[in-house]
Amino acid sequence: MAIGRRTLLKASAAAPAGAMVGVEASAQGRTVVNLQLGWLLSGNQIGEVCAKQLGYYEQEGLELRFQAGGPSIDGVAIVASGRFEVGQVSSSPSLMLASSQGIPIRCFAAGAQEHPFSYISRASKPVREPRDLIGKKVGTQSTAVILLRAMLAKHNIAENQVQVIPMGADMSPLLTGQVDVVTGWLTNTTAMRVIPDPVVMRLWDTGVRLYALPYYATQQTIERRADVLAKFLRASGRGWAFANQNRDQAAEMLVKEFTNLKLADEREALDVMLQYAFSPKTAAEGWGTMDPKVWQDQIDLYAQLGQFRGAAPKLDDVMTMNILRMTADARPKIG
Repeated sequence: MAIGRRTLLKASAAAPAGAMVGVEASAQGRTVVNLQLGWLLSGNQIGEVCAKQLGYYEQEGLELRFQAGGPSIDGVAIVASGRFEVGQVSSSPSLMLASSQGIPIRCFAAGAQEHPFSYISRASKPVREPRDLIGKKVGTQSTAVILLRAMLAKHNIAENQVQVIPMGADMSPLLTGQVDVVTGWLTNTTAMRVIPDPVVMRLWDTGVRLYALPYYATQQTIERRADVLAKFLRASGRGWAFANQNRDQAAEMLVKEFTNLKLADEREALDVMLQYAFSPKTAAEGWGTMDPKVWQDQIDLYAQLGQFRGAAPKLDDVMTMNILRMTADARPKIG
């Protein structure tokens, strides 16, 4: 994703005067925190939904409001403009690319410890490791072509040895034999269900390690209102811990909040999502933690592929550990 200055200025013009975290208060006197998403409202927010319905944000003096994203909504530009306080995107490269363009936002926590993006083939023609892609037709989304390029570069495979076929979210081209491999998130269990004999190769396992569902804010918000972000993170962590321990109830809360979702589908997806929200690292360091080395490896790989318009961004301009340190004793240690 590339964010132009014009897009940022347009979003800034749409922001209310004086917009900054902590300025707006609810009728009850609580600080309003708007969570701008990069996608439509979904099960990715189940922890925040639980925290909201159980009153965890209220206990921190906050009122959480969800702001849906979508194809025509540039969430990063909206948050960077000051219109909303906190954002979350699907994948970490969006934040690196924004930072390389001088857009002052930084990641302060990671919702998923490993990225669930994967390459899915069938047992009759399995792809279990990157070199198995040679000579194959790979159906992937236009925004994910760079991920394929990154993996091929990581394993010294020439790009012309793999044929890329553009596709959307529909995995039927794999069933009809139009492609040998499709790509998608393993947390999208509804889409995965149509493949009777899936063979999965996760991008993370190939050495291309990206974070999914990173939370971000402007550098100004991180520096001036770190206390608000810490409250948000503490409450959200409690919500994710509740979802992990009370899965049926959490799924019911989710479909109550987002009425377009189906309970059975979301309950199935929840079990998969929680495998990525919690890990041995969260058992030691708490939900939401992240590793600066993972971020630096991403920056180096994208620089190698020439993805930054200018110089590669510095690590400290892309992410910060400060809010995680402030909440180290409060975030749930589950893994």
